[in-house]
Amino acid sequence: MPMELDEHSVRVPGAAVGLSSVSVYPESTAATFEIASSLGYDGVEIMVLTDPVSQDADALGTLADHYGSPVLAIHAPCLFITQRVWSTDPWERLRRSIDAAERLGAPTVVLHPPFRWQRDYINGFEDGVRRLQETTDVTLAVENMYPLRARGREFSPYAPTWDVTQLAVEKFCLDTSHTAVSRSDPLEMADRMGDGLRHIHLGDGTGLGHDEHMLPGRGNQPCGPLLEKLAGNGFTGAVVVEVSTRSAGSRERRESDLAEALAFARLHLAAPAAARA
Repeated sequence: MPMELDEHSVRVPGAAVGLSSVSVYPESTAATFEIASSLGYDGVEIMVLTDPVSQDADALGTLADHYGSPVLAIHAPCLFITQRVWSTDPWERLRRSIDAAERLGAPTVVLHPPFRWQRDYINGFEDGVRRLQETTDVTLAVENMYPLRARGREFSPYAPTWDVTQLAVEKFCLDTSHTAVSRSDPLEMADRMGDGLRHIHLGDGTGLGHDEHMLPGRGNQPCGPLLEKLAGNGFTGAVVVEVSTRSAGSRERRESDLAEALAFARLHLAAPAAARA
């Protein structure tokens, strides 16, 4: 006799759970696909770095096919260490990221707001992102960042602001490790992003002055309540585990940590059906 489900039954999550390639560092981009597949992740997000494989759509496509692990997102090369990857022009780097996403069938490109020294990029950022979005079906999700603090003073390396909800852009990526650094409430930030929230970077932190990318549940961010709220609202974007395992010391320990993060995400995304009311 089939089991009857009441209004409080859990549901199958609508959001895919992916693994960021930075979560396996110092292992390779190729290892991301292998680990994601073996642990049961729904796909991967590729951070475009100096690793040639991360820059090569053909190589990424081959890995995705081999491991049956699709690319859910491309993270454009926006870090300080990737300012010369593909080009010194940030718009060209973004266009190359969109091209890679289109070729791989990835629905999302994640990008950061400009650094303060990128004056031309700052002046045209909001209009430029809107114009590029009109040319592609790939979602351009602008990620919340954070200020830096030292000796009681606060400085933002990003302009016009690290708080992307203040920008005239339409689509967002919410990073819960970054909200820890900025000492923001991710639930409130998600509300401000509204329907524009399309992508999640799931990590944790304790509010220190640097980006910790702890396993979700090990810091002070409301990662569980955020996922439950998103699930209750019918969120269908991707939730990508973006954590640091560089101190794991072994593949076995790294996989154990990443399995824990996956279980955390799956548990909290399986929100009670009543939460959707």
